[in-house]
Amino acid sequence: MMDKMTFEAFCKLDTPCVSDALDRLGISGGLLGISPVVTGTGKVVCGPAFTVRYIPVGMEKKTVGDFLDDVPAGSIVVIDNAGRTNCTVWGDIMSTYAAAKGVAGTLIDGVCRDVKVVREVGYPIYTKGCYMCTGKDRVQIESVGRPVTVSDIQVCQGDVILCDDNGALCIPAARAEEVLTVAQEIDAKEKKILEAIADGSTLAEARRATGYHHLQTKV
Repeated sequence: MMDKMTFEAFCKLDTPCVSDALDRLGISGGLLGISPVVTGTGKVVCGPAFTVRYIPVGMEKKTVGDFLDDVPAGSIVVIDNAGRTNCTVWGDIMSTYAAAKGVAGTLIDGVCRDVKVVREVGYPIYTKGCYMCTGKDRVQIESVGRPVTVSDIQVCQGDVILCDDNGALCIPAARAEEVLTVAQEIDAKEKKILEAIADGSTLAEARRATGYHHLQTKV
């Protein structure tokens, strides 16, 4: 398990900055198509992934599961529903319960429902959209705690998930400290550009002084 301070440090950044760090290190982590259900909050959410995978129901219908009882506080539930938009795997009851348990958020390769309650409880959810039809009798739990796929990116239990108004990223746990160091360097240089502009520098001069055009270039 990573130190809590690592997640807190990521929360001081944003996904564009960390995405640039991933690019420099040659790591694919952008989760295409994942957006916040409630936009404009300015909130940054970060935590270790708690992975869940759904598959279509078979001849013997099983349940959508009660895995939420086992999710530790501070985690981000990452659900692989294969990008399905015809049925949801998360709604008002789970949002209310997760918020009460201190779960940091939920990310779904698929859709959710009950957006009204999501907004009322202020629970962070990142999905590919909203749709009202239940997943019950349509999908069932296939695995919990095993690697899943979100937007063609593998997400493993314990990987760092970072979400904000721009979207969501997965940072492999084994590279998290390295990514954080590079992202902090990029963030510091971008702040220097803004300071230089405020002091009267031209944009071109400020960018040239910090090597802006190559901050994300793979080494």
